Amino acid sequence: MSTVAPRPIDIVEGNLADLDAVMTIMDAAFDPAFGEAWSRGQCAGLLAQPRCWLTLARTGPHEMAGFALCHFIIDEAELLLIAVHPDYRGAGIARTLIEHCRNDASAMGAKRIHLEVREDNPAEHLYRQMGFETIGRRPKYYKGKDGQKYDAITLSYNISGRNISS
Repeated sequence: MSTVAPRPIDIVEGNLADLDAVMTIMDAAFDPAFGEAWSRGQCAGLLAQPRCWLTLARTGPHEMAGFALCHFIIDEAELLLIAVHPDYRGAGIARTLIEHCRNDASAMGAKRIHLEVREDNPAEHLYRQMGFETIGRRPKYYKGKDGQKYDAITLSYNISGRNISS
C-alpha cells in the first residue's frame, strides 16, 4: 500500500536524461536477493536502440514514482522492465504504466506485448488481472542469492484481441 499522500501522476515519455531517476527507482524497487535490476549501461544501451521507449510516472517535475521500459520488433513489443518505488505501490501506477505501454505498442502496430516474470513475483497477479496469459516457462532460469532457483514465466497480451494461440 502506498505510504505517501496521493498526488497526481503524470505519465510522460522518458529519455537518457532520466536515467539517474530510473536507476534510483530500480535500486529501491527490485529485491537484491534476485539480482533482477539492470545496470545503468544496460538501460542506456537499450534506450539508444530504435523503437525502444521509456515511460515515466512522475509526481512532479523532478520526482518519479515509476517507469516502464519497452521495445518493439516487427509486430511485437516486449515490456522489458517495470518498477514502482515502494512508497507509491498500491496506487495503480504499475497498471497505468502497463496500459500506456500497451497503447504505445498498439500505435506502433504491435499485435502482442510480451513480458517475463520470476515465479512467485507478486506482480504476476497484476499481469494476469490485466489479461496477460502464460505462453512459456523457463525452468530454473533465475537464481536467488540464497542459491534457490526459480522459473521464469513468459506472459503475453494479445493487443489485436484474437486468441494468443492463433
